[in-house]
Amino acid sequence: MSSLWQNIRYAVRQLLKSKGFTITAVITLALGIGANTAIFTTVYATLLAPMPYPEPDQLVMVWSKIQTFRNGVSAGDFDDWRNQSTAFQSLNAFSGGNFNLATKDKPEYVEGQKTTPGFYKMMGVKFLYGRDFLPEEGKLGREHVVVLLNKLWKRLGSDPNIIGKQMKIDGEPYTVVGVMAAGQPDRLNVSVVVPLVFKPEQLNHDFHWLLVMGRLKPGVTIKQAQANMDSVTANIAKAYPKSNQGWGSFVEPLKNDFLPKERIQMLWFLLGAVGFVLLIACVNVANLLLAKGTTRQKEVAVRIALGAKSGAIFTQFLTENLLLALIGGLLGVGVGWLALRGLVAIMPDGTLPSEADLTLNLPILLFSFGVSTLAGLLFGCGPAWHATRVDPGEALKEGGRTGTSAGRRGVRRILVVGEFALALALLTGAGLAIHSFWNLTQVELGTSTFHINTFFLPVPDARPKDPVRIAAYYRQMLERIRAVPGVLNVSASTGLPLEGPGFGMPFTIAGAPEFTDPSQRPGAAFGMVTPDYFKTFGIQVLRGRSFTDQDNAANVRVAMVSESFVQKYFKDKDPLQQRLMIEELIPGVTKLGAAIPWQIVGVFHDVRGGGLRDGRPEIEIPFWQIPWPSANFGVLTSGDPALMTRSIESAVHSVDPEIALALPRTMDQVKSDMLAGDRFTMLLYGSFALVALALAAVGIYGVMAFTVAQREHEIGLRMALGASRNNVVGLILKEGVGLALIGLGLGLIGAYFVGKAMHSALYGIGSLDFTAVGLVAGVLFGAALLASWIPARRAASVQPMLALRGE
Repeated sequence: MSSLWQNIRYAVRQLLKSKGFTITAVITLALGIGANTAIFTTVYATLLAPMPYPEPDQLVMVWSKIQTFRNGVSAGDFDDWRNQSTAFQSLNAFSGGNFNLATKDKPEYVEGQKTTPGFYKMMGVKFLYGRDFLPEEGKLGREHVVVLLNKLWKRLGSDPNIIGKQMKIDGEPYTVVGVMAAGQPDRLNVSVVVPLVFKPEQLNHDFHWLLVMGRLKPGVTIKQAQANMDSVTANIAKAYPKSNQGWGSFVEPLKNDFLPKERIQMLWFLLGAVGFVLLIACVNVANLLLAKGTTRQKEVAVRIALGAKSGAIFTQFLTENLLLALIGGLLGVGVGWLALRGLVAIMPDGTLPSEADLTLNLPILLFSFGVSTLAGLLFGCGPAWHATRVDPGEALKEGGRTGTSAGRRGVRRILVVGEFALALALLTGAGLAIHSFWNLTQVELGTSTFHINTFFLPVPDARPKDPVRIAAYYRQMLERIRAVPGVLNVSASTGLPLEGPGFGMPFTIAGAPEFTDPSQRPGAAFGMVTPDYFKTFGIQVLRGRSFTDQDNAANVRVAMVSESFVQKYFKDKDPLQQRLMIEELIPGVTKLGAAIPWQIVGVFHDVRGGGLRDGRPEIEIPFWQIPWPSANFGVLTSGDPALMTRSIESAVHSVDPEIALALPRTMDQVKSDMLAGDRFTMLLYGSFALVALALAAVGIYGVMAFTVAQREHEIGLRMALGASRNNVVGLILKEGVGLALIGLGLGLIGAYFVGKAMHSALYGIGSLDFTAVGLVAGVLFGAALLASWIPARRAASVQPMLALRGE
């Protein structure tokens, strides 16, 4: 133990003695360790950490399953599951909701949630005031109670006596029964929670719209719960063959890996990228240590001559290097904390689940300590071993030249080559992400984004659902908005271009063979639009006609389909001669009506919906034939659409003063939101790539600067014998550029594997994108050229006589 403390004290003195070296090495390590800390925190919180609930292993998601696809759950299925299953302590359903919250100035739109009573008690969520819903509050007539999330409670004034008070939601009085404690729920895009209550007509098995979560009984495994649910769903299928044939269930642990596959891949790729950054940092520090070691050869030689053993010298040097790594690790935690704050600031909403708590906790600190130790071993063992290989006789010669051994120079050159290979692989990942993002920005959208404002009207569920009254309401709303100066056109629809038409519906083609199993029917995106929808959004009608005001409930049911729908289902047929059999959606009722024929009257250009990566078959029907209670609006304007929001809002309130104008965005903003995730990924890869580029450039600069310093006598002699300054510059550049080219050549292998691994997460990119690789290789080569040129210029300024006299 005494020798350990002696080594540590000596290591501290050595690091303080070489302040410039220590600061450079610590900052280099802090960058690598900090980046790893920030990204590992994100990966750990999202994919590895236990859920932040009591007994999280008991919590499960229960899905309806058709073929291999999991789906939402119908209210009838949920009711039967709860009554017949025996594997759960409790089983609860929840759904999203949109609410108009009464405020002093005007109605405010808030996103909310509807849950069956006991949901938050099952989850173990803590309440600051009040309670979760009681069982009787899940019944019709008793549901006008509300739980506030802490963030909304604070925004409303943080009233500690709010329990029992009333607030107006959707024009109706609701009694506040609970306020959640601050924490994880506040990261949800939810502000209020109301009871989920089923009307008699909603308790059907056709309409899958609920999410279901359960808590297993103690000792019950996932496998046992699945077996129990398989039995339950088989019984339901026998009782309701028309709606439930082919439907099963899927029980899975509550965890965050049901995020989109691309997002999970992104997190692991980013962790790999920062691993490369750390490796490059370690290579840089190893090079610095090798360079520093050459200045300590006489010190080591003296210790060996006085009887010091190789093991003791190795231990001493390794202790110094580990101490250096731990100091870099401590600073790296601070860098990681700052990087994490920046990450949270630029991260698009919804990128990570609400359960992901991006804070530095004990597992993260242990990870940072482990990374620091590993880094110390990676960059420390080589230089420590080299320190033991000193020849005392040679090192102690008066004229002995230190640091010029071919072996040591060879190791340093190998490290630079490896550094450039790693940097090229990482920069390739960044280049691929940038190229993929560029490709996405160039996707043909099928819709215009120019001078179009959009918003959503969250019409309350309590409003009458009579189709005639709904149609009259929206006709009046469209007329008032159309009358606003600067408005060129306006439309209402159940969805928006780029986000999807609102529904997905199964269908059959009239005259085609019947499906014995209804679950085998094909499906398509499905929505309702007013006649001016295609004109407002600049969507091209390719064949047939668009909708008109005469396409209403009193006339023949008609539909328009996308060109990809035609290509998939009517390759050799005239689509305008075809009819589709689709169950009727009933306004305000979560139940499908009877299948009715819809005559195809037009084909429109494909519109990207639900994301920019893939087009999908789409069916649109006239809004006036099935008027839907809530709708999105598109407003084509002659001027800046964002500046017209207030005028449009006044027009809306002239028809309905109790409704909020929700989510007002221009179509350019809608497109930007669709690209937010890819933009975020590109920025992260780009940031890490810049760090890698800087470290690689510093690495080759350090090697070449040290080479110049060690070869000053040789350079002076060359110049004394007639070598020109250009010859000297060329000599140094040749060596630096040669190392960079070898590294780039080896890096192409890594670049290929990086491209192959990222391929599924990219858009329009092959496994090896020559454009991206060529550009990043050019950037890296340019950095190497610059980093070599500076020492080369210094070498050319050597005064031959001074160099030879110093020798």
